[in-house]
This record gives sequence, structure tokens and C-alpha cells, in this order.
Amino acid sequence: MSTRTAVITGASSGIGAATARRLAADGFRVVLTARREDRLTALAEELTAAGHDALVHVLDVTDRAAVDAFARTLDRVDVLVNNAGGAIGTETVATADPADWRTMYETNVLGTLNATQALLPRLVEAEGTIIVLSSTAGLATYEGGGGYVAAKHGAHVIAETLRLELCGKPVRVIEIAPGMVKTDEFALTRFRGDKDRAESVYAGVAEPLTADDIADTIGWTVSRPAHVNIDLLVVRPRAQASNYKVHREL
Repeated sequence: MSTRTAVITGASSGIGAATARRLAADGFRVVLTARREDRLTALAEELTAAGHDALVHVLDVTDRAAVDAFARTLDRVDVLVNNAGGAIGTETVATADPADWRTMYETNVLGTLNATQALLPRLVEAEGTIIVLSSTAGLATYEGGGGYVAAKHGAHVIAETLRLELCGKPVRVIEIAPGMVKTDEFALTRFRGDKDRAESVYAGVAEPLTADDIADTIGWTVSRPAHVNIDLLVVRPRAQASNYKVHREL
């Protein structure tokens, strides 16, 4: 591959899909990875019809053998967007199911570790950029968020540590920490399919962020000159001052 190539994990919906569209429009060949082949294929067909270059690879980032096999199919990676993740539940620490915490940790933290380790040699060769999608949950805690907060703190620390360890090598490590982003699936997954509870998260918020807002932010950071590293960029809607202070017009 001689064309600049961006690998996006969790590309089947939400921020991942929006980022694929943005980077494809910016001239990248986009490699779409996620577990849902039908959604990846539909997105690839959309991008191809628009004149872009898109490849599909069904991938579970928590499966290290599969990630390593995927990495061997690529001979160039300029950008890695570690987007696969998500939240499950709002139970307290006292009542949470450890299985939910394990799932969140494996996806948000080990998934990021697996993809980064496997693709790092190609990123170094290309003088590339590693994007870690964390969250404002990775910077401050809140009640009922223990498992997700712990996982996103892990993602935040991966980015912070990796930046130290790669200092002197031609690779940028950029962390994007979104606040309230309204997508089709994030809150719905967190509330185990309860549509009313999912919608209540955004009740009265005139303009929560969208997946396109975060994709635009990612595209901007990637397009900076190679010597410019945006270490950490926190992105919230104007209506949100913190994880627990949100202006609502009810």
C-alpha cells in the first residue's frame, strides 16, 4: 500500500463510522474493523461509491491472535484510531457485575493495547499517529460509572505512558476525550436496550455533541504538521461543564 492508510477500530457505527468518513474524505485509504460485518460492508460500499478507498476486516480487538493476524495483512499504517470501546450498566461499585467490568476493561483497555502493539512497527515506519479515544470519564469519576470510569482511566494512562515511551521516535500519540456525545448506540448499550433511559441522558440538552463533531476533531489533530502533537483534547458540548453539570432546558 503506497496510499496513506488509516485503521479504525469499532468502525461499524457512531464515532468510528464518522471518523472513517472523515479520514476517507481527507484522502486516506480507510481500513474498517469491527465485529459486525454487515455494517462494515455497508459503510465500505458507501465510501467506495463516493470515490474513496475502503477495506473491511471483521475483527474483535480483544482477540490478540486475530489482531496479530490482521496486522500481518497490512504493509502500511499511517493512522491508528483506537475507537472500539463502550459502557455497560450504571450499577454502583457495591452492586456491579464483575463480568460487565471485565468486558469494558477488555474492550477499552486491552483492545487498545492489542491494536497498538500489533500495528506499532508499521506506525513507526510511516512516522504515523496513534489516536486513543478515551472519555471525560477517564479524567473524572461519577457515581454509577465505576466500571466505565476505570476502563477509560486505563485508556488515558495507555496514551500518557505510550507518549513517554515513544519519545524520540517518529510517532505521535493523541488522546481525544469526548464528553456528552449522542450516538445511536452508546447510551442504548449502556442501559441494556432501554430506549427511554438512553434518551433521558440527553433530555433537555439542546445540542449534545455528535459523532461527526468528534470525527472532525480527529481529522484536525491528524492533519497537524508532523512535529505537532495534540497530547490531550477534551471535547464537550457547550451545555456540559463537567461529567455531572449539564444545562438542560426542560
